Amino acid sequence: MTPDDTEPRKPFGNGGPERRARVLMLSQRNIYELEVWRSAIREFEETIGEIDSVDLLAPQPLRWRKYRSRIASRVGRDSSILLNPGVPRTKLDRPYDLFIAFCEKTPELLNVHAAVERWRDWCRTSVCWLNELWMNRMPLHKSYIRVLSKFDHVLSPLSQSVEPINDVIAGKCSFVPFGVDAVRFFPYASTARRCIDVLSIGRRSAPAHQAFLKMAREGSLFYAYDTITDLHTHDLEEHRFLVASMAKRSRYFLVGPAKWDRPDERATQSEMGSRFFEGAAAGTIMIGERPANEHFERLFPWADAVVELPHDSRAIETVIREMDGQPDRQEQIRRTNVVQSLLRHDWLYRWEAVLKAAGLEPMPQLTRRKERLKRLATLVQAKEFVDEAIPKLKGIAQCE
Repeated sequence: MTPDDTEPRKPFGNGGPERRARVLMLSQRNIYELEVWRSAIREFEETIGEIDSVDLLAPQPLRWRKYRSRIASRVGRDSSILLNPGVPRTKLDRPYDLFIAFCEKTPELLNVHAAVERWRDWCRTSVCWLNELWMNRMPLHKSYIRVLSKFDHVLSPLSQSVEPINDVIAGKCSFVPFGVDAVRFFPYASTARRCIDVLSIGRRSAPAHQAFLKMAREGSLFYAYDTITDLHTHDLEEHRFLVASMAKRSRYFLVGPAKWDRPDERATQSEMGSRFFEGAAAGTIMIGERPANEHFERLFPWADAVVELPHDSRAIETVIREMDGQPDRQEQIRRTNVVQSLLRHDWLYRWEAVLKAAGLEPMPQLTRRKERLKRLATLVQAKEFVDEAIPKLKGIAQCE
């Protein structure tokens, strides 16, 4: 491919001169600021680069992109006119089996339209992973829907948005849930102890927060929580490493439906955010509220996947005390969460869904990673699992 006004691409994944990559991935990593909530999808992109043969297209924004983007978005809300929001256009010079574009929010679809010229002619199958399109916001996104309709397949981790999206793009949308790098979040590859009693990341219930804050001030537990409102970081990979490191060292992990505190955006939808997958993979005891979503029980069908947390602060303290008095139950919850994450929720299973939609077979590196996850799950599940197994688990996790 021949990028216009972009820096030369760096080698990515298993593509390169020795092997013609079969996947073209459009990443928006260079276009937007480093908001912390983008770290999960970056992790997915990196995992794909490890288990498939990928050419990465990550365009740099053009000058005045902020102003151009504002104009393009405003026009796009009121019409189906597609304006370039300020990204360089790339001409492809060879075919690909699959083109995949990642979009966190609907305005980013304009970047996809502008960034790659004639991608439908050069790519046998096209897939868009769209993180957020809430159904009550769809009337505001006429031009974005027009871009979305150009893809062969659209994958949404918001299950209750699938049917409304299909009503306007002729049945091309499917539900594929969030995932996690289960190896990165794997908690048994070191002797680190769970020194954080309760971990809260992102949105939180005010009553629960005040209850845990009270317990922390009384000195009865260590409560780790966000104290800033600016959602930016210096480095997305480093932020993701920190989240995983903290989760692996936490006993309890607060979870809840996605954007539960923003009814203006989600309306009546009750969806699964990334916290459920992160908390389970790290072997925490997830406490909070389950989504009112039929897919949740299918994805987390085991007992105690989430321990329901009451809204009354006194009852919250009682729940924690009762759980603290059941060490065997706690250990069973942790190990089950880890095993199920290794077998169900690693990003490779989401990539398998993409490959199935595209009619492509998995590559050997995906198969090797799956076997690695199965070996870790088997060891953690074993009755004789003890601390002495840590060196072996570490070796498998690090592929030594």
